[in-house]
Amino acid sequence: MTSYNLLLVVLGVAILVVSWLPSLLRNHPLSYPTVVVGLGLLLYSFPFPLPKADPIQYKTLTTHLSELCVIVALTGTGLKIDRRFSLRTWRMPLRLVLYTMILTIAGIALAGWLGLDLHPASAMLLAAALAPTDPVLASDVQVGDPGEGGEDDVRFALTGEAGLNDGLAFPFVYGAIALLPSAASPESRLIDWLTMDVLYRVVVGVLAGWLSGRLLSALIFGLPQRISIKTTAYSFVILAVTLTTYGLTELVKGYGFLAVFIAAITLRGYERSHEYHQHMHDFTDQIERMFIVILLLLFGGAIAQGLLAPLRWSDVALGLGLLFIIRPLSGFLTLIGTRATLSERWVIAGFGIRGIGSFFYLSFGLEKGNFPAPERLWAILGFVVLVSIVLHGILATPVMNWLDRRHNRLAAKESVS
Repeated sequence: MTSYNLLLVVLGVAILVVSWLPSLLRNHPLSYPTVVVGLGLLLYSFPFPLPKADPIQYKTLTTHLSELCVIVALTGTGLKIDRRFSLRTWRMPLRLVLYTMILTIAGIALAGWLGLDLHPASAMLLAAALAPTDPVLASDVQVGDPGEGGEDDVRFALTGEAGLNDGLAFPFVYGAIALLPSAASPESRLIDWLTMDVLYRVVVGVLAGWLSGRLLSALIFGLPQRISIKTTAYSFVILAVTLTTYGLTELVKGYGFLAVFIAAITLRGYERSHEYHQHMHDFTDQIERMFIVILLLLFGGAIAQGLLAPLRWSDVALGLGLLFIIRPLSGFLTLIGTRATLSERWVIAGFGIRGIGSFFYLSFGLEKGNFPAPERLWAILGFVVLVSIVLHGILATPVMNWLDRRHNRLAAKESVS
């Protein structure tokens, strides 16, 4: 009972911190995820009777907690994008997903295999987990609330990329699983991967998301015209949309992450100025922060309990190479030919934040397959996420403010607020 009561106190304080800190730190070079990770690290450094924070021992729990956090975040991310979808208007995020992510996966996988002497399957799993940017921890570099304005190319590109690549990284996780020893021949595994994991699951995810968004849009915005429904009820409606879309898509073997994001974008395009969009976004934001508190506290606790102990200097070099060379260079090259300026291209390329989505992909892969060296994979991923949280948390506010001043956007944003 003492352990349970202490846990309630810790969660209560952490949730209070997350409730206040975003507003208090809005104009300062520090993000609240950094504070929460530090709080978890501090608490687990003392002999308090807290639950053990071990993502390898509790990989199923880690998978589902991070999974729920990501799907709620994907819904909130889709709801706050004001631009309608088209291949022209979404050119930059699509390039980041189709080119930058694939180049990043190739770079990490080759470095892990040839440079770190990881098994090819483990190297591919690590690459698939680290390549996608995170929709959960990237709020400081994303667009504002629905209809708020300030949707410049940099924030839009990073927001759209974070939403899309959390679904499109899945084929590479299954590709890593296909590289594990199996009774099936390599040719049959390749064909199965291409037809099922790449083609079928992506197409089903896109179609399921679009259909779900269309059907639920008609229900959400049409039903109140026939019967009296309290506005506050639609906070829970968006949670129902998220869980239903994800669950049904996964039942038919599609990519639920992709479906949830596309459903949210489709929903956002319906009655665009309606107040329900703001209510639904606010609720997803609150639920998302609750999950963030739990996961980042446990992440800090895992670090205190030795998550990074298997880390080698070569692993550190790979992690820093991803954050400072592989992602920035591939992102910058990808955006050549777009309307983004030189400074905007470097900012977009540099702010590929890693976080909760990476936790999910690694724990999912380790749950589905017997990958060699799981402790080392978690150590590398934990190091990259920790550095990303701290580094991007410090740089996000000053860099985005500098970019706004450079492009004369601060005055416009202040007039909107």
